[in-house]
Amino acid sequence: MTASRKDDHVRLAVAQHTASQTAPSAGQVPHSTRTSQFDDVRFTHHALAGIDRAQVDLTTHVAGHAWQAPLYINAMTGGSAKTGEINRGLAIAARETGLAIATGSMSPYLKDPTTAGTFTTVRVHHPHGFVMANLNPNATPEQARRAVDLIQADALQIHLNTVQETVMPEGDRSFGHWASAIAAITAAVSVPVIVKEVGFGLSGRTVTRLAELGVAAADVAGSGGTDFARIENGRREHSDYSYLNGWGLSTPAALLDARDRGLPLLASGGIRHPLDVARSLALGARAVGVSAGFLTTLITDGPDGLIRQIRTWLDQLTALMTLLGARTPADLAACDLQITGTLRAFLDHPPAPEDNRR
Repeated sequence: MTASRKDDHVRLAVAQHTASQTAPSAGQVPHSTRTSQFDDVRFTHHALAGIDRAQVDLTTHVAGHAWQAPLYINAMTGGSAKTGEINRGLAIAARETGLAIATGSMSPYLKDPTTAGTFTTVRVHHPHGFVMANLNPNATPEQARRAVDLIQADALQIHLNTVQETVMPEGDRSFGHWASAIAAITAAVSVPVIVKEVGFGLSGRTVTRLAELGVAAADVAGSGGTDFARIENGRREHSDYSYLNGWGLSTPAALLDARDRGLPLLASGGIRHPLDVARSLALGARAVGVSAGFLTTLITDGPDGLIRQIRTWLDQLTALMTLLGARTPADLAACDLQITGTLRAFLDHPPAPEDNRR
């Protein structure tokens, strides 16, 4: 059942991403037709701000480690033969481009140890890279240690997915213990813990709470990319949760809401191209994760195609930093921005001050 669900997730995520792309003309690449709050973020152009390309250094620092680039392959899959092959291809691309990579949820391994190879392939094919294990908060501290040890992980992602679980026919319905579970896991494992959403966004209030729980960083993982409410609703007989399609904070809104909340931020969710990477870094992210876009390229063009895409993105990000005068990814946060549209409205009317709610 779990293997079938994981394969369904891959198929539906690729279909969802492909549906949002235009057909390429000769010599061009497909581009997203999705509207996005990223388009409400514009860099103010200063014609004399540019620097020499050789001055740009893409190195960033996440959870006490230096990453070669502020881009990473985010959590996707694992647990079936097909998804194991996908993880192999993703790991090869990460190795060849120097990117950090996260496995998909390792819950299938905890339920069925015979699926271990669908996750260990990431470490096998990216032996010296930064690799993140991934679990949900229902894992025990002992299970978290097992997952980390299995792939010699450099960090542990804990994903929060209450919306997905709610829509999932066989999903969890008990979330009240998640905060204490995160604290227990964080105290038990020997690697940094990074908490992420799965596409519905982490609010500033949530990030403040995560800081109190001792985690090392937060991936805001906002809406705009793969919509797991839609995916899980598509697996339901009557599709009766369709009104939740589009639920959540966008990635730019989440970054704005979570600034200065006590944790380093990562960004993912709806990243369409290198300009969205630069925008995320300018809004305060240390690094930016991509899932469905890279998955679709891997499925259609194989590891070599994904390697070409990532290298193109890194080249173009370097070019953008050169014209903006940003020597490092962190320098992008000092660039002048114009915030317009619905994102401006969100910025002008932020959520009410926290009370004792969590």
